[in-house]
Amino acid sequence: MEPNEFLAKLYKYEIKIRKAVQSQMRGNFNSVFKGSGLEFSDLRQYQYGDDVRLIDWNTSAKGHGTFVKIFKEEKEQTVFFIVDVSGSQEVGRSDRSKLDTTKEICGVLTLSAIKEASHVGLLCFSDQKEKYIKPSNTMKHAYGTILELFKLKPESVKTNLKKAILFGLEVLKRKSLVILISDFIDTDYEDNLKALARKHDLVVIHLYDQRETNLPRLGIIPVYDTESKSTIWVNTSSNWFRDRMKGLFEDNTQRLEQLCKEYRANYVKIDASEDYVPKLIKLFRVRN
Repeated sequence: MEPNEFLAKLYKYEIKIRKAVQSQMRGNFNSVFKGSGLEFSDLRQYQYGDDVRLIDWNTSAKGHGTFVKIFKEEKEQTVFFIVDVSGSQEVGRSDRSKLDTTKEICGVLTLSAIKEASHVGLLCFSDQKEKYIKPSNTMKHAYGTILELFKLKPESVKTNLKKAILFGLEVLKRKSLVILISDFIDTDYEDNLKALARKHDLVVIHLYDQRETNLPRLGIIPVYDTESKSTIWVNTSSNWFRDRMKGLFEDNTQRLEQLCKEYRANYVKIDASEDYVPKLIKLFRVRN
């Protein structure tokens, strides 16, 4: 696919999602990307009836009176994508891998966010920082981000989700909408994910492929692990092996979904080979 074809496809899907959300909800599409809360603006002297929880005790302790904090609504939103481009994302059909779907979803949401005057930033990760683009809010920036994502060829095939989330926590100083797209085939990232959900408005998009949980019965075959760069022989006809693969996937999915629910993060699971537009429409309907 050429870059122009890729952009045309994203535009078509973005328009489809926007129309569906607006017609079904009879609301503003921009509520999906609206500012998230309040930010400190100024101080003024305490007046009778003011909420005592707003008192700035450090300023008041200086002896010049009692002061309360004034807040204003945040109008500008930063939408930051943390995108898994590791070797496990190459799983899928020959014409459509998990990574292909990941790039499309990220591109569609980038167009949606930039049209609502949001600042958009991007981190692509494996076990290292593959691509980092600082947030900005111009259409030129959006095109540049999408094209960088389209042509990206990761240097590493390994995964370190924990480190990627930590990077996001360090660079995002204000509360932002963080969209994390990964297959979550990794360990020891849960604490960082909890911290991300506590600090930011988090959307988790869990990409998977049916071949990872429902292999065809081909007998004993060699399977190449792109991340460890090793080949192992597995019996795809073994019920024990098939049940174990399915069980591991379901346990991982259940833990991830429960964690998101507990920390009020939006969670959506998408099969890389399916039409993801209805899933995104449903996600936006929940957030609207």
